[in-house]
Amino acid sequence: MADFEIKDLRVGVEGREILKGVSLQVNRGEVHAVMGPNGSGKSTLSNALMGHPSYQVLGGEVLLNGQSLLELQPDQRARLGLYLAFQYPIVVPGVTMANFLRTALNAQRGYDGKDKAKAIGPKEFRELLAEPMNTLRIDKSFLSRYVNEGFSGGEKKRAEILQMAVLRPTMALLDETDSGLDIDSIKYVSESINSMRGGELGILIITHYTRILKFIQPDYVHVLVNGQVVRSGGSEVADQLENTGYSEWVDEPAAAAAVAEEV
Repeated sequence: MADFEIKDLRVGVEGREILKGVSLQVNRGEVHAVMGPNGSGKSTLSNALMGHPSYQVLGGEVLLNGQSLLELQPDQRARLGLYLAFQYPIVVPGVTMANFLRTALNAQRGYDGKDKAKAIGPKEFRELLAEPMNTLRIDKSFLSRYVNEGFSGGEKKRAEILQMAVLRPTMALLDETDSGLDIDSIKYVSESINSMRGGELGILIITHYTRILKFIQPDYVHVLVNGQVVRSGGSEVADQLENTGYSEWVDEPAAAAAVAEEV
């Protein structure tokens, strides 16, 4: 049994079936990439795995360390070690990054405001942030800013990876983390992700392009087209896609004209 298993997952949105039986497995220490053209179901996959209420699971099973996730709320999935870095991070006015990160970490630890032994102390919290902030080239003033308010695209994505470093999940879903990033930000984000890869962490990178995979070499690549995995293999699959695109499975110009991206 793999550490993270998706078995014949079918998902619908507003009465339309988007995922039509997706199956794949990720073990801790592995990096997998899911690639596909616009409208293939990539973001539907990430949102359904995290438990977004707008996505209706029509069938299948998702297991993390042998435990079924589909009946659990998003916060319960997070406590079990599942993490999602959003494609479009939202703004949270009035909440500083420092308070947000500390509160999220304490919730993960089971701190309910009473048992202070479960809460992270100020010194430990600062030490925990030091290395990932340095790797991501994040200034200390970043922590006093409101979550994503006034952030550039690169800052928002770096904030997502900082959260990942703080929460230390066992399975991380990175939804289009490279979108909207300039080359320097891609390098910083990739360096941070590479520093965390291996060991107890499994990573599923969901992306349309191969550029982030030049910095984070995946162990496995899965091609998602029309809600189904049509090919799986090693990193050579990404190299092939860079040369040929998705033309083997879809008329890309026609698809691009029809949709900008699936819901």
